[in-house]
Amino acid sequence: MAAESAAFTPLTLPVLPLDDEVVLPGMVVPLDLSDAEVRAAVEAAQAAARSEPGKPRVLLVPRIDGTHAATGVLGTVEQVGRLADGDPGALIRGRGRVRIGAGTTGPGAALWVEGTQVDETVPDPLPGQVAELVKEYKALATAWLRKRGAWQVVDRVQAIDDVSALADNSGYSPFLTTEQKVELLETTDPVARLKLATQQLRDHLAEQDVAETIAKDVQEGVDKQQREFLLRRQLEAVRKELREINGEQEGEESDDYRARVEAADLPEKVREAALKEVDKLERSSDQSPEGSWIRTWLDTVLEMPWSERTEDAYDIQGAQRVLDAEHAGLEDVKERITEYLAVRKRRGDRGLGVVGGRRGGAVLALVGPPGVGKTSLGESVAHAMGRKFVRVALGGVRDEAEIRGHRRTYVGALPGRIVRAIKEAGSMNPVVLLDEIDKVGSDFRGDPAAALLEVLDPAQNHTFRDHYLEVELDLSDVVFLATANVLEAIPEALLDRMELVRLDGYTEDEKVVIARDHLLPRQLERAGLDADEVTVDEGALRKLAGEYTREAGVRTLERSIARLLRKVAAQHELGERELPFTVTEGDLRALIGRPHHVPESAQDPAERRTAVPGVATGLAVTGAGGDVLYVEASLADPETGASGLTLTGQLGDVMKESAQIALSFLRSHGAELELPVGDLKDRGAHIHFPAGAVPKDGPSAGVTMTTALASLLSGRLVRTDVAMTGEVSLTGRVLPIGGVKQKLLAAHRAGITTVIIPKRNEPDLDDVPAEVLDKLDVHAVTDVRQVLELALAPATNGAEREVPVAA
Repeated sequence: MAAESAAFTPLTLPVLPLDDEVVLPGMVVPLDLSDAEVRAAVEAAQAAARSEPGKPRVLLVPRIDGTHAATGVLGTVEQVGRLADGDPGALIRGRGRVRIGAGTTGPGAALWVEGTQVDETVPDPLPGQVAELVKEYKALATAWLRKRGAWQVVDRVQAIDDVSALADNSGYSPFLTTEQKVELLETTDPVARLKLATQQLRDHLAEQDVAETIAKDVQEGVDKQQREFLLRRQLEAVRKELREINGEQEGEESDDYRARVEAADLPEKVREAALKEVDKLERSSDQSPEGSWIRTWLDTVLEMPWSERTEDAYDIQGAQRVLDAEHAGLEDVKERITEYLAVRKRRGDRGLGVVGGRRGGAVLALVGPPGVGKTSLGESVAHAMGRKFVRVALGGVRDEAEIRGHRRTYVGALPGRIVRAIKEAGSMNPVVLLDEIDKVGSDFRGDPAAALLEVLDPAQNHTFRDHYLEVELDLSDVVFLATANVLEAIPEALLDRMELVRLDGYTEDEKVVIARDHLLPRQLERAGLDADEVTVDEGALRKLAGEYTREAGVRTLERSIARLLRKVAAQHELGERELPFTVTEGDLRALIGRPHHVPESAQDPAERRTAVPGVATGLAVTGAGGDVLYVEASLADPETGASGLTLTGQLGDVMKESAQIALSFLRSHGAELELPVGDLKDRGAHIHFPAGAVPKDGPSAGVTMTTALASLLSGRLVRTDVAMTGEVSLTGRVLPIGGVKQKLLAAHRAGITTVIIPKRNEPDLDDVPAEVLDKLDVHAVTDVRQVLELALAPATNGAEREVPVAA
C-alpha cells in the first residue's frame, strides 16, 4: 500500500481557492479569470514560471463556508485564453495531492503556502482484493454511464488501470456533494479512496433504482387513470347515443347524482354536504369501495322527505269524533291530543308556527298495563291529526347505533331507526310511535335509552344528527308517542323529557262497549261470519269480561270472543247448529267451558280464602295492571320453640320491613286492641303471600299484613267483601300509596264491594270512573285501628275461633 513519504521536495505554490467546488487529481477544469482570487493565483504562477522550467503551477484548495481544506491539489495551467462565453479563462489540470503547510511569501497578490506532495503509488501487480474492487467499480461506473447514454466515457473508464486515478475519476460524478468530494480528496490511501468511491456510486445507483421504481409506478397509475377517464368519457358518449335512440330524456340517468342533488329540494347545509360527496364520487373509481358507500349515502339523503309536510287537520271536533269512534275510554289521552291540535291551530292563525327554528311537536309517554290500547292509540292519533303514522319497535334493542345510526366507516352501515321512520313516513311531521320504550336494554354496545335523550327533547331535536347522515335533521314537528308497561323501567332523564299520560285499564262497562263495537265485528270477519248470522248479547259479553277474563286490557277478552265464534262456526259446519244464532249468558259454559275467575262473593262461604282467621285481602299494582293480593298469617306451635317472624312469597326488602312494622305495632299496642300479644312473644309468626313464584315489593301491603295478624290473634274473620291498601307506621298511622285507580279497578273486577284506602289518597278518587265508584264503598282512614274496625267481622257467639298453627 502507498504511504506518505518525505522524499518529495517541499513545494511553494500560490493558492487558487475554489468556493463550494472540488478538483481531484486527473481532472481538467476551466476556471473563470474574472474572479480576482483566481486571476491573482494564475498570474502569480505565471510570474514564478518565468524563472523555473515547466508550466505554471497552482494549489487548488476547496473553500467551504470560508474555511480552506487541509489538503489541496497541485494543478498546472495548461492554457490561458477565453471561455465559450467570451470571458477570460484558464484550463487547469490536477496533478496530485498536496498536504498544505504554513503560509509564505511570493510574487503577485496571491496567497502563497508551503506544501508536501502525497505519495499515492500502489504496488504492482495489484493484490487480489484490490483487483476485485477495481473490477466492481468499473462495472458500477459502466452501468451508471450506460443509463445516462455516455458510451464514449465507458471506454475511457475501462482503460484506467491505476487505482488512484480510477478513484479520482469519480470527481466528475455530478451526483456527489461537495462534502463527499472533499472526503475523497482527503483520503490519501488509494485503495481506501476507491472503496469510498465504490460505496458512493453503489448508494447512488440504489437510490436511482428506487426513484425509477417509484416513477414507474406513478406513471402506470397516471396512465391507468387517463385510460379509465377516457373509457368513462366514451361510455358516457355511448349512453348518450343510446338515450337518443330510445327517446329517453337526459335527466333519467340514475347515476347522474349531481343533477339529482341540484334538482332536489334540499336544505342548504344538506345540499352542500351532498355536493361534496358527489365531488368525491366523481374522483373515485368504480373499483373503489368508497364509491358504493357514497352512492348509498346519497340515495338515502335523496330519499329523505326534507321538504315534505302534511297539513294538520284542524277540525278539532272531527278529530274528537275520530278518537271516540276508534277507542272507548282513555279520556286523558283524547283530551291531550285535542288540546295539542287546538293550540297548534291558534299558533298557526297567529303566525307562530316556527319559533327559534323549532316547531310545535309533542312527546307523550303512554304508560299502562298490556292490552289497554296504547299501540293502536298511536294510529288513531295520526288519523285524527291527518298525519302519517310510523311504528318503531324498541323492545329488546340494546345497540345505541339502532337509534343514532352507524358510522359510515363500517361495512353495511345504516341510518338509525328514527331516520328510517321519517324516510318510511315520507313526511317530516309524522306521528312516530316508540313502542315498548321500557324494554330498551344496555350492554357493551351502548345505551339506546341515552341516545333517545336528544330525540325526545323538544329543545334539542330540531338539530338532531344521525351518525350515518351526519347532517342536521329537524324532528321538532314530529309527534312522538312512547308506550311502556312499567314506569320505573324508564330512565329518569328520559322520563323527564316526556309528558306522562297514564292508562290504568278499563272498567267492566268499558270492556263491554269495546267488545260490542270493536272486538266482536273484527272477530266475526276473521271467523268468516256475518253480523246477522251470530250475535252476542250484552249479558254474555259482561260475563266474558267479568268471569272468563280478569285483566286491565282486553286482549284475553278478544281471544275469548274469537274462541266463542270459532266454536259456533265449527258447529254450523258440522251440522250441529243452525244460523242465525244469538249467544246468551247461559250458552257460554256449553261453548267455551266454565268461568275461570269467579268472585269471592259468589263462592260458597266455606270455600272462600277469608273463611279462616289470619287471611286478609289486599290490593297491588303489577305490570299487568291492578290485582287482588291475599295475605295469610299463622303462628307456630309453642312446643316447637320457634320464635321471630318468617316471611315467604318472594318479597322485596320494602315489603319485609312493612311486615316487621306490622308485628312491632301489634306487640306494642296489642293490649289496647284487646289482642293476646303474648302469643307473639312466645310463638313464631309466619306471613305468606300466595303466588310465591311472583316477586312482590312495596309498602302498600302494610295495613293488609297488620289486619291479617290481628285477625289471627283475635280469631275474628276478615270480611270477604273488604279489600285494603296503605302503608302503616310504627304508631299505627295509615300513610298514602300509589296506583289507587288501578287498585280500585282491580277490586271492582274481583267483585269487592268495600275498599279501604289512606285518607291522603282521597283526592285520587277523582281519577276513578264514576261507574266504578258507584259500585264501591270506599273508606278513607288515617289510623290502622279504623281499618281493623271496618275489616274484622264480629266474633261469633263471643267465642274465639281456633288460631291456625303453622306446620
